[in-house]
Amino acid sequence: MTIQTVATTPFAGQRPGTSGLRKKVSEFQQPAYLENFVEAIFLTLGEGAGRTLVVGGDGRYFNRQAVQTILRMAAAHGIERVLVGRGGILSTPAVSCVIRKHAAFGGIVLSASHNPGGPDGDFGIKYNIENGGPAPEKITEAIFANTQILQAYRISDAPAVDLDTLGTTRIENMRVEVIDPVADYAELMARLFDFDAIRALFARGFTMRFDAMHAVSGPYAHAILEGMLGAPAGTVINGTPREDFGGGHPDPNPVNAAELIALMNGPDAPDFGAASDGDGDRNMIVGRRLPVTPSDSLAIIAANVTVAPGYKGGIAGIARSMPTSTAADRVADALGISCFETPTGWKYFGNLMDANLVALCGEESYGTGSHHIREKDGLWAVLFWLNLLAASGKSVERIVHEHWARFGRNYYSRHDYEAVDAGAADGLMTALRDQLPELAGRMLDGHHVAEADDFVYNDPVDGSVATRQGIRIIMGDGSRIVFRLSGTGTEGATIRLYLERYEPDPARHDLDTQEALGSLARIADEISGLRRRTGRAQPSVIT
Repeated sequence: MTIQTVATTPFAGQRPGTSGLRKKVSEFQQPAYLENFVEAIFLTLGEGAGRTLVVGGDGRYFNRQAVQTILRMAAAHGIERVLVGRGGILSTPAVSCVIRKHAAFGGIVLSASHNPGGPDGDFGIKYNIENGGPAPEKITEAIFANTQILQAYRISDAPAVDLDTLGTTRIENMRVEVIDPVADYAELMARLFDFDAIRALFARGFTMRFDAMHAVSGPYAHAILEGMLGAPAGTVINGTPREDFGGGHPDPNPVNAAELIALMNGPDAPDFGAASDGDGDRNMIVGRRLPVTPSDSLAIIAANVTVAPGYKGGIAGIARSMPTSTAADRVADALGISCFETPTGWKYFGNLMDANLVALCGEESYGTGSHHIREKDGLWAVLFWLNLLAASGKSVERIVHEHWARFGRNYYSRHDYEAVDAGAADGLMTALRDQLPELAGRMLDGHHVAEADDFVYNDPVDGSVATRQGIRIIMGDGSRIVFRLSGTGTEGATIRLYLERYEPDPARHDLDTQEALGSLARIADEISGLRRRTGRAQPSVIT
């Protein structure tokens, strides 16, 4: 084995987005494309003597090849030890768990999360720091800067590592440990939740379906739900990871998880339904004929947090991304704790958790988690709901309706306009920003505009400032319209429109969501020219 220095030239456009670098598989397959980005990571971090690195991904197409490349490059940069999941598999929550448990200096996560996979699909790579969370912007910007100036990369010519056999091997002077991808994560879950109570729930005949969407959470769900907790075989569906996610879109929402929704709406629906996404960090919770919005799920978990042993002492605070509904804010007020509003991106929660300011975090894009790791965690949220169902003896539907009766209902929806011309999307946002000074104080379709701004976040821990994080139009009654460009797509631009209306009256808690938000949707189109500028009569996806 020898370490080679290979001449290269920079690629344009390797700036990480909301959660790493995401591109089409065909772009990553270009000679030196992956190598350049990985080299930029190692240049940013410095040499690896004495360091442990974690590597794993969601099993999508190109995952195995990328893992082998990263291992050979890590050896060339002097990394002492790498922990890699068997088969190259580690869910994103498991990567964070393993980093923290084994005191690694960081990890490389291979995933495009909820984006489609396969040869014509998407691929992604991101770096997580020593706390287990996504690298902050100062690191991702340094990585990007290095991608633009590097002239060579270093790599060992060692043969491929056997990723399918647990054990230890070597590349150069680096120890490669192929680990069980589930073990450390399952051990952590058993400490947080009352597994005895959940086992007893299943023993009483409780029924459930967990849709793994042919993605990475399948092995975790099989091992924990059907193995450790005794759920009947068949509880986990679509549980074998596939490189193309079975041809589906591994985004756990009512549109893409249509099989689960149909089951939960049917006459033989199980008691509880749930799903996770491509890399296992998102979740959808479903009762009989009732999908639970991510915003409501976060609020309900917060309101009942002490039922789980890992949180029996209560929580310091809650954090939510700005577009997420204010349902959690109402719970925080009732509990007398802080609720922080951050930009979209889990990396913004890391400082708050490390400073012990918050213990629960959530994003409207089906992401929920806590301070047990520094990533959102799909199966964690499912296990919390199971713990709550076991402790309360209530159904999902009753829990949700009782929560609304106590705190009020936040009607909420996200409208995605995908693969929009980037120029048209930028033009829409610019035009909205130009209107902001004159919007406050206006009456729009019966709503009084109390505030209109482009969200700016001042991090209370490190003092960093994030600007232009989304346009907020806030009404006097608490209703909100939010516009934001997504940072996770790989084609054109995605415009996300978020609509929220608060309803305190229990007699009005069973309205159709889109009807309840109709006037806000009309206002949003009127002030933005959304349909005119995009040429779209309706959103690509409504959740």
